[in-house]
Amino acid sequence: MTSMAYAQNEPDTEGVARPLWEAGVAGFALQTPAYPGAADKVRKGLVLPWFVYRGRVLRAGGGNFGARITKTENVELDLGFAGSLSATSDDVAVRSGMPDLGFLLEFGPRIKYTLARPSANSLVRLEVPLRGVFEFQGGADFQGWAFEPRITYDHRNLFGGLGMSSSLGLMYGDKQFNQYLYGVPVAYATGQREAYEAKAGLIAPRFQLSLNQAITKDVRVFALTRWDAAHLGVNSSSPLHLNNSGVTFGLGMVWTLGRSSRLESE
Repeated sequence: MTSMAYAQNEPDTEGVARPLWEAGVAGFALQTPAYPGAADKVRKGLVLPWFVYRGRVLRAGGGNFGARITKTENVELDLGFAGSLSATSDDVAVRSGMPDLGFLLEFGPRIKYTLARPSANSLVRLEVPLRGVFEFQGGADFQGWAFEPRITYDHRNLFGGLGMSSSLGLMYGDKQFNQYLYGVPVAYATGQREAYEAKAGLIAPRFQLSLNQAITKDVRVFALTRWDAAHLGVNSSSPLHLNNSGVTFGLGMVWTLGRSSRLESE
C-alpha cells in the first residue's frame, strides 16, 4: 500500500514563514508493490486538487489532514488522517478470487521529536505515528492498527533550491491489520494458496528518499523512491508474501494556482 503523502512530499520547513494556505493541482505517477512482499506491481497515474493549510492548530498538506495539539521547540504532537492507494485482486495474481485491498484511511496521533539541527536548513527528527486503519470499499471497515516509528532527515536547500526529505523506519501492524494484508482465510485457500493466519509484528523496515525542485514560483517537480526489506517481516512465510524486497518509484508536479498573502511560520 502506498501513501498518497508521496504525491506532496516536501522537506520540513521549520522556522520559515510561508503562506497560510496554497491551492492548485498535483499530478503524479507511481509504480509500487501492491503491498510489502507482493510480487505484482501497481501503477497509478492521478491528477488531484492540491491544498495546503498551515494554521497554528488545523493543518493540511503532505497527504495529511488534522490538528496540531501542541508544539514546543523540540516536540510536536498532532492528530490526523492519511490515505493510502488501493490494489484490486485483479492486479495481484496470488490474491485471485480474494477480496480487493481497498482504499485505506488512517487516523491517529503522531509525535515528532527534534533530535538535531545540523544546519539552518536541515533537521533530524524521530517521528512516532500510531494510526487506526479503516478500509473504504462499499462501506467503512476497521482493519486494525499500524505503527511506524522512523528517523527523518530533511534539508530544504541542498543547492539551487533543491529540497530533500529522507527517512528510515520500521512498519508494524497488529494481528488484525497483518491478517488483512497477509492472511488467507480457509474459504479462500486453494491447492496453490494454503490457508494462513497472520501474526502481529514487523511488516518491513523501509527507507524512503524524495527530492523536489522549484521550476518557477508556482511550479514544483518531485521524485521519490522507497525500498522495503519485506523479508524481515514476521509474515514472510505467508503464501501472499512472494518477494523479499520491493521498490517504489514516483514522479510528479505541483502547480500552485493561488496562495494566501498572510504568512505563517512552521
